[in-house]
Amino acid sequence: MRDLYKSLFGAIVALLVAVAFVTFAAAMWFKESVYGDRTLPTNETRITIPRGATFAEVTKILSARNVIAHPIAWRILARLRHDEGSVGAGEYRFAPHLAMDEVLRRLVDGGAQISVWVTVPEGYMAREVASTLATAKLGTASAFRDAFTRDSLDVFGSRVRGLEGYLFPSTYLLPLDVTPEAVAKRMTEEFLRQIPADAPAAARALHLSVPQAVVLASLVEREGKADDERPLIASVMVNRLRVGMPLEVDASIEYIFPKHKDVITRADLAIDSPYNTYLHGGLPPTPIANPGKPSLDAAFHPAVSPYFYYVYRGDGHHAFAKTLAEHNANVARYLK
Repeated sequence: MRDLYKSLFGAIVALLVAVAFVTFAAAMWFKESVYGDRTLPTNETRITIPRGATFAEVTKILSARNVIAHPIAWRILARLRHDEGSVGAGEYRFAPHLAMDEVLRRLVDGGAQISVWVTVPEGYMAREVASTLATAKLGTASAFRDAFTRDSLDVFGSRVRGLEGYLFPSTYLLPLDVTPEAVAKRMTEEFLRQIPADAPAAARALHLSVPQAVVLASLVEREGKADDERPLIASVMVNRLRVGMPLEVDASIEYIFPKHKDVITRADLAIDSPYNTYLHGGLPPTPIANPGKPSLDAAFHPAVSPYFYYVYRGDGHHAFAKTLAEHNANVARYLK
């Protein structure tokens, strides 16, 4: 029995020694992989992390671009540091021969970041675009506002002053050292790519210039909520312009206010401004927001309809009417 215990004790000791050896070897491998190995990157390397990428996807990108050599050790390091959710989207630049510890640190603290993703929603005014860019730490809102006001653009042969309406809403990967003028150029170039190719002919068919049709698109953008309804909203405005009726668009009046107003009052309707489409006929002098592609398409190619009125019915869509009597009935029904 004593020999049995002795053998069992010896086996346990051997097992513990083996476990200790494996643990020590694993620890040394981890330390060397994370802190000692500087074989990668072999050259200065840029990578782009998409918006919404998981840490596993980030790991795959870094490994495929030869920024990290040991994905398993990398995942363990990130988990130990609780950094798996701390890597932001954007473009990063890494110098050659960095330890994985340094790569992770520069990803998390932004030290390697050179570009950021910025989303500009459809329907934002130029001043809201400027604030969005400032929030992304790309410059001051005033500098962007100045550039958007000062710059001009050639749109199918028509020179427009000020870029309201022409800053195309989208998601952009922008360098951290970008200038306001470069941002304006990037967004207006995207606008020119997205505007309908037949814009001059389509505008002429509506008895409008291309810039006037963009103004119309901005009204559609701010008034509409569902993309499938935007051509109908555009048709109401076109029908009113055709017969000389005031557009009576609340969103146009709101453009003159420095901040959003939930309710347009009777006093607001009496303000003498070219953007008050209750008092003044025709289109406002400039766009009132930056329209997305559905609104641009709707403005240049509105539906053919008999409607002159619409009212929001509360489900993302509007009720349309041919006559004032029908419209008043819709107002009574939906705006109780």
